[in-house]
Amino acid sequence: MPTSPTVDADQPTAAPTGRNRRADLVVALVALLLAGWVTSGLWSDPNGRAITVNSSDQALFEWLLAFGGHAITHGENPLFTTLINVPDGVNLAVNTSVTVYAAVFAPLTYLIGPPATFLVILTLNLAATALAWYWLLSRHLDRSRFAAGLGALFIAYSPGMVSHANAHLNWTAGWLVPLLVHAVFVLRRPGRWLRGGIVLGALVAVAFSIAAEGLFFTALALGVFLTIWSLHPARRAEARSALPTFLRGLGVAALVAGVLLAYPLWLHFAGPQRFHGTGFDPVIHAEDIAAFGAYPQRSLAGEAGLRTSLAPNPTEENSFFGLPLLLLAVACFVALWRRADPGRRATLAALGGTAMVFAVLSWGSQAKWNGRHTGQLLPFGLLDDLPVVNAALPSRLALVVAPMIGVLLAYAIDRLRAAPPRRRGARAAWALGFAAALLPLLPVPLLTSTREPIPEFITAGTWREHVSPDGVLTPLPLTLDVTPDGQRWQAYALAHRQGEFRIPAGFFLGPGGPDGRGRIGPPPRTFDTLMDQAGRTGLVPIITEGSVRLSLADLRYWGVEAVVLPDRVHGAKYDLDENALRRTATALLGQPQRVDDVWLWKVPPA
Repeated sequence: MPTSPTVDADQPTAAPTGRNRRADLVVALVALLLAGWVTSGLWSDPNGRAITVNSSDQALFEWLLAFGGHAITHGENPLFTTLINVPDGVNLAVNTSVTVYAAVFAPLTYLIGPPATFLVILTLNLAATALAWYWLLSRHLDRSRFAAGLGALFIAYSPGMVSHANAHLNWTAGWLVPLLVHAVFVLRRPGRWLRGGIVLGALVAVAFSIAAEGLFFTALALGVFLTIWSLHPARRAEARSALPTFLRGLGVAALVAGVLLAYPLWLHFAGPQRFHGTGFDPVIHAEDIAAFGAYPQRSLAGEAGLRTSLAPNPTEENSFFGLPLLLLAVACFVALWRRADPGRRATLAALGGTAMVFAVLSWGSQAKWNGRHTGQLLPFGLLDDLPVVNAALPSRLALVVAPMIGVLLAYAIDRLRAAPPRRRGARAAWALGFAAALLPLLPVPLLTSTREPIPEFITAGTWREHVSPDGVLTPLPLTLDVTPDGQRWQAYALAHRQGEFRIPAGFFLGPGGPDGRGRIGPPPRTFDTLMDQAGRTGLVPIITEGSVRLSLADLRYWGVEAVVLPDRVHGAKYDLDENALRRTATALLGQPQRVDDVWLWKVPPA
């Protein structure tokens, strides 16, 4: 943050003492232990277990790691591929491509496989987020490493972060945020605008690759924070004096980021298979106002039965702070404000104002209370048609609130330790307040379950005997977000250097939604519609000569050579009926042959 009562914002603290080194070690150890605790359900068997509530996104990120590493090591384009969604391909620049992770961890992916690499990154993301925030806060709270540690651990394991630990490698990369914040504030230092601008530009490029939506939110939050801070009477002169240097640094950062991101940005906004908006409904993905006082599912309070169903799904509990924490945050703000000098009040006003702005924006275009839409129009409704903004989910704007609260808690603890209340009762009240607010939010491990094994037909490389090099095969049902087997199989083949096979459809965001907006996967065709109906209902659809003709036309449009049905099919959201799938495929394509542990149909030529 811009100022501290003990440390200049632009100068590093003094060399750490032995006591501070011990505090640093304790925070690092706690951060790693909590990360391992949250992800512990996967560590017993990374290849055999999956995150229960979001196995589809886990399969997607495993595929992204395998594909990205393969593309980089084989000189292919890591931002556009025709390995999925043949023949059109997928623009990964408008998806979450995590290219930096894929490149950095490519050796590990080849060594231990995509599922284990996914788990390593997820665990490191959580721990690194705590450590990065601790590094930032400890630079400004030299009096209390304990305060910096507690604030950082709260931010890293806040309800929103634990919720997104359900398979979101992008949103759990919260370590990027304090690095970006620090890089922005460094720009105002005399003589540092050039080097600082280069560093910030490089960080922006990395952040765009890992979490473009998070980068956008961080930029918005910094803009709101700096505007409020600069307009405060105590900081106007300082802000006006630093503005020319700051703008020069931003210009350098924009130039560096623009050069590094020229091709990804072109693909994103003008490349093939682009779209506007998102494949998710922004009305559904708006935060319920009551959710701010509710408790998340994967917390001690949630385990005790105090959880609610106010989120659109378990990965989007973006606020869920609980009423005690909201009350504690208000109490901390009031107590700090009363004792603060004008400069610190500017920082507090910026913290509080930013938190309120993003809380209100996260409610979306219409207010919702306890699951019921009130019809009250809200400020986000004026913004949701703007470019870039229309690709963001409003509920995720609530993720900005957690760091504001975490910094506020750290400031309050630092102040209480430096000048404790004189009355013992007041000290006890503060201790009780922190315990009542934070203990119920302690995270519990993510829910995991056994995943369906990848068939021997894939692991043994038998598929190469039935598909030509760079040919197309499809599992049944076709690969989508709710049936991600095809991308899991493909990820295995790529990571184990078996070669490439392509698949129709896939789990991705692409064009084809209403009004030119995006959608998840491609628009449905006859063959995949029939197979989806059979898998979901357990009933064989009525098959006519017309449906056979259209299904064969679909398979030939995709260039499919082999249709494959394993003995057990993974449905990410519901169970699928393998028997109905086999009978339907047989009615369309004739009798299958048994190859290893799958049923296989060869698609006859036209």
